[in-house]
Amino acid sequence: MSSHKTRPSDFDPLQPETFDSPYPVYEHLRAHHPLAWSTAWGGFWSLTRHADVARAAADYRTFINSVQNVVPKVAFTGRRPPLHLDPPEHTPYRAVLNPLLSERRVARLEPVIRRICVELLQPMIERGRGNLCDDFSSRLPVHVFAEWMQIPHDMAEPLRRAGRAFNVAVQTNIEPVVKETSLALYRMARELIALRKREPLDPELDPTSALLAARQEGEPLADDLIVGCVRQVLVVGIIAPTVVIGSIGVHLSRHAGLQRELRAHPSLIPAALEEFLRLYTPYRGFARTANRDMQLHGCPVKKGEPIALMYASANRDEEVFERPDQFVLNRPNIAQSLAFGRGPHHCPGAALARLQLCIALEELLARTSHFEVAGPIVPTRMPEIGVLSVEMKLDPRRSPALDSRTQPDP
Repeated sequence: MSSHKTRPSDFDPLQPETFDSPYPVYEHLRAHHPLAWSTAWGGFWSLTRHADVARAAADYRTFINSVQNVVPKVAFTGRRPPLHLDPPEHTPYRAVLNPLLSERRVARLEPVIRRICVELLQPMIERGRGNLCDDFSSRLPVHVFAEWMQIPHDMAEPLRRAGRAFNVAVQTNIEPVVKETSLALYRMARELIALRKREPLDPELDPTSALLAARQEGEPLADDLIVGCVRQVLVVGIIAPTVVIGSIGVHLSRHAGLQRELRAHPSLIPAALEEFLRLYTPYRGFARTANRDMQLHGCPVKKGEPIALMYASANRDEEVFERPDQFVLNRPNIAQSLAFGRGPHHCPGAALARLQLCIALEELLARTSHFEVAGPIVPTRMPEIGVLSVEMKLDPRRSPALDSRTQPDP
C-alpha cells in the first residue's frame, strides 16, 4: 500500500461517533468520494454507493473474499469457510449449510425462539427497565444458535458465555481479548466435532454432522476447514442481531407513533423489519481484496489492497432510495436493500435472522405498553454500525391472551 501512504484520508473511522453521526459522513462520501481512502488500520478503500457495493459483492473474481473479509481485520487464526473462501472452494460448505438455514427448516425453531425471547425480556419488564443490548439482544442470538446447532446442554452454557465474550470483544475492538475468545470458540468447535464423530446426528438436521458427512469429489472435507467452518457458524449470526435490535429500540423510542402502530397491528412487523434492516444495516466494513490492479472512480487501486463494502452507506443511497434517511413502511423498492449482501456471499442465515428479529420485536411490543431510551446510547465501531448498549425504560402490558399465546411448549 506504499503508493497511498502520503494520500490524505477522505474520512477517519477512528473519530468518536454517536448513533447518528456516521450517516452524514457517508452522504458526503457518496457525493464526493464514492471510493474513499482512509489511512486507519494500515490503509483501506471504501465503496460507498449502492451500485458499486452491489457490483463488487457479486464480482467475486475481481473482489476476492479469501484474504480479508472485514475492516478492521479480526481473523488471526486460519481460514473459516464459507466466509473466508471464494467460489468454487466455498461452495461445498454453502451446499451443506444452505438447506439447514432454509426458511422451511428454521421455521421449526419459532416456538423455541419465542420462549427464549420471553425468558430474556421478562426480568427487564418486571424491573421496568433494562439494557436492551446487554440484557436481551446480545444474549438472544447465542441461545438461538445453540439450539440450531443442536449443542448439548452441558456445552450450551459455556458457548453462551464464550459467544457473548467474543461479541463484546469484537465490538469494543480489544485485540488480545478477541484472540483469546476466538481461540476458546475454536476449542468448543473441536469438542463439538469430536462429539459428533462419536455420536452423529441426522445430517439433515444437524450442521456439524452434515459437514462431517459431506463429500467433495468422493473425499471428506478437510478436517481443519471443518473446524474453521464450525467455529465460524458458532458466532457468525451473533453480532448483527445485537446491534439491529438495539437500533430498532432507539428508533421506536424516538417515534412513539410508529411504536404504537406496530403494537396495535403486529401484522406490519415483517414489512417494518425489512425497512429497519435497510435503515440500520448492521455492517459497514465487510471487505474484499482487489485481485488485480484497477482504476475505480479515477483512483488507482493496487492488487492486494482491502476494499470495504459500505452496506450501511449503500442502503441510504439517495440515487436508489427516496427519502433514504427516513423510515418508509412498505417501501416499494425494498428488494434493492443490501442488508444481507449480494452474490455468492449473500448471508445464508437470512431466514433465521429475520425469524428471530421478527419474534424479538413482536414480543418486545406485545409485552410492553411503551418503552423509551433511559440512558446514553453507546454506538458500535467498525465493522458494525448500530447500538452496542442502551438502557431502556419499559412499561409492562398485561394481557391474558398474550400469556397463553407465548407459553413455551411443554
